[in-house]
Amino acid sequence: QVQLVESGGGLVQPGGSLRLSCAASGFTFSSYTMYWYRQAPGKKRELVAAITGAGGSANYGDSVKGRFTISRDNAKNTLYLQMDSLKPEDTAVYYCNHYVGITNYWGQGTQVTVSS
Repeated sequence: QVQLVESGGGLVQPGGSLRLSCAASGFTFSSYTMYWYRQAPGKKRELVAAITGAGGSANYGDSVKGRFTISRDNAKNTLYLQMDSLKPEDTAVYYCNHYVGITNYWGQGTQVTVSS
């Protein structure tokens, strides 16, 4: 079965950096575009970044462009999100996502808190 396990979250000061990881299993990882989403308290889940199966193309939400970098290692079945110049408004639970047809798969999420 599909499993997505996020890690790497934590507490960081404004301007700092974190690197999130998502270990994937149960499907042919390299064949699928993968996504990072986030959800802040009281807000809707929003798309942060996406990367194609081979890693050749990536897209970002307007709020993170120029600060976040999505990448993947298909040999390790792992998705990454490098987050630099973090702001308090980046505080949220971050999820990786994979979908097939109408079925969405989510990990348990990892909390990122940006605060001084």
